[in-house]
Amino acid sequence: MPAAPYDAIVLGAGAAGLMCAGVAGQRGRRVLVLDHAARPGNKILISGGGRCNFTNIGTAPDRFLSANPHFARSALARYTAADFVALVDRHGIAWHEKTLGQLFCDGSARQIVDLLLAECDAAAGHSGQVEVRCGDAITDVAHADGVFRVTAGRQEHHAPALVVATGGPSIPKLGATGFAYDLARRFGLKVVEPRPALVPLTLPGEELLFRQLSGIAAPVVASTGKTSFAEAALFTHKGLSGPAILQVSSYWRHGQAVGIDFLPDAPAGWLRQAKRDAPRQTVPRLLARHLPDRLAEALGERLALGGDLGNLPDAKLAAAEQRLSAWQFTPSGSEGYAKAEVTAGGVATAGLSGQTMAARHLPGLHFIGEAVDVTGWLGGYNFQWAWASGWAAAQAL
Repeated sequence: MPAAPYDAIVLGAGAAGLMCAGVAGQRGRRVLVLDHAARPGNKILISGGGRCNFTNIGTAPDRFLSANPHFARSALARYTAADFVALVDRHGIAWHEKTLGQLFCDGSARQIVDLLLAECDAAAGHSGQVEVRCGDAITDVAHADGVFRVTAGRQEHHAPALVVATGGPSIPKLGATGFAYDLARRFGLKVVEPRPALVPLTLPGEELLFRQLSGIAAPVVASTGKTSFAEAALFTHKGLSGPAILQVSSYWRHGQAVGIDFLPDAPAGWLRQAKRDAPRQTVPRLLARHLPDRLAEALGERLALGGDLGNLPDAKLAAAEQRLSAWQFTPSGSEGYAKAEVTAGGVATAGLSGQTMAARHLPGLHFIGEAVDVTGWLGGYNFQWAWASGWAAAQAL
């Protein structure tokens, strides 16, 4: 077999793949990036409403889900949010903090794609080379005698290292598939069952009253199990969405309930106190002081507390307070990969090195980004994992 013209082949021209290629190229490596999509960075371009929530300054390992919650520590510590912000600044990209540490481009997500491609081009100034080829489907990947062979289109490419950065199956309209999982299994790695994450949840027919609230949002605390998030919830014609719901969806499993505290700032006994202060007030009118009118009406209807507060027993008001602080919904499912921002689960970290992202039993084979069983919270965390895991793998190429 002839000498491989590349030091590494990266599969996937998304956030993690381009980051890895650019860093490796600037370390003097010859890198080929392959992607079946027509252009690089498609998922980046639609992220953050087109402005790319490119990192979160609150990044910490406890804001990521994984069967091994310690796996991401090394990469996240070695390439931080501050490191990526410095890179953004170096490229003259203006940005702003929106909420909860989320950083967005002032302009367009295209700026982040251009940054990554410019970093790849900069390899030439460091005796390296990064070649990005899009538009050819990858039809075969094989390994023998320390060399990986990748067939894309009608060409076969060779390299001693292969980096798999093809993500998960979320947002299939962009061409997303489970290719990384198939490849992992072929090379003897296990896969933690993938599932849609950061995804709207659907409600069954008996919750039809709430479906009629489509488009109504309110600040809440949403929870499932022991996990809770204080952000906005949005009612949709299919069920529940909004940041709080997207967050808990990553932890939710079929059959579990989702609890919503509609009045998280209300003190204990507030309804009974309102009865004493304004006995002629009604529950729906009282709720409407804190919640959108239509939501207040719907909750009041479900509570079945008609008439003035003064005519309602304290026991019923106490029960209503309790229900409003932990209203239970049992979703029938989610809106699936089509609406999921990311995929939870993925290539099992037990078979990978947290330092290099390489398969422990097969040196030279790396998995990075969303393909791996590491899933961040909503708000730029998954991009930071892409940058950190891509950087970590590049150090080993």
